[in-house]
Amino acid sequence: MNRVNSRASDFCSRFGLERPILLAPMAGACPPSLSIAVANAGGLGACGALLMQPSAIQAWADEVRGGTNGAFQMNLWIPDPPPCRDPAHEARLRAFLSGWGPDVAPDAGDATPPDFTAQCEALIAARPPIVSSVMGLFPAEFVARLKACGIQWFANVSTVAEARAAEAAGADAVVAQGMEAGGHRGCFDAASAEAGMVGLFSLVPAVVDAVRIPVVATGGIADGRGVAAALVLGASAAQIGTGFLRCPEAKLAPAWADALAQTPPEGTAVSRAFSGRAGRSIATAYVRAATAPEAPVPAPYPVQRGLTATMRDLGTRSGDIERMQAWAGQSAALARAEPAANLARALWDEASCLLG
Repeated sequence: MNRVNSRASDFCSRFGLERPILLAPMAGACPPSLSIAVANAGGLGACGALLMQPSAIQAWADEVRGGTNGAFQMNLWIPDPPPCRDPAHEARLRAFLSGWGPDVAPDAGDATPPDFTAQCEALIAARPPIVSSVMGLFPAEFVARLKACGIQWFANVSTVAEARAAEAAGADAVVAQGMEAGGHRGCFDAASAEAGMVGLFSLVPAVVDAVRIPVVATGGIADGRGVAAALVLGASAAQIGTGFLRCPEAKLAPAWADALAQTPPEGTAVSRAFSGRAGRSIATAYVRAATAPEAPVPAPYPVQRGLTATMRDLGTRSGDIERMQAWAGQSAALARAEPAANLARALWDEASCLLG
């Protein structure tokens, strides 16, 4: 067995996998059915729990355990500082957004995410094999509780400095997120999310050289070629998000799933237009309008998320991709509309052939 395959095999043995293929924890796009399929194929299931109340976190874990004996991770955002509010600017944003959907209620920006401390308690109670963080690092006391419960911690990072900080804080592995990734950028500092974008081909070897713990590569990986390349660069596994979204188990809105197949790398854009946090989506008509020089600057997270909720809901209900929050990585067109278990197996089979 060559060194690349040996590294992947060691990772699988340590974390209870048959294949070094991880589903990305995508908030709002990780139904239990998708994780069950990936885990039953020997990969790692995932839940993006950002928007879930504690009872929903437990229910998700119970449903997945009812459908598979495989492993899964559950992911939480590290909370941002309280947003600075500007009522006058929010009024301008509401007026702008009214052109893309129903009128926005004056209190729409008051939306807040679930209580982070309660979510952490729910993760401890749910006892997933792996808990992962994004947008920062878990508090030291929570990390100690995870360790005491035998729960592994994966820390999502986007720079070498973040990877070193994660290792020092006790992470069992780091997930190196290249700028190609769909969805929110995982930067610890929200203000540097656009300025500090690093591609996966540069990020992975730099992180591998900087830390001693396993590195998982994510961002723009959607076929066996990407998996193989990530492992050759030093990663121990590949984490895939957009590449699984066209699978029937993802239960994605048809307009979004169909649009992914038609989206070239240059058809995506990083913006704060949906939530106030930088994220990569399909460059829809709304995204182009919201990022035009004359458009009002998005409000901070989670105010912007609340302001755009009515538009996003309308887009989903009506199947209008131009108004949907259609997250997409730069390899979206490589996503395949086939059962997730088949895809997870095929990704590793294709990569294995290339790796020899």
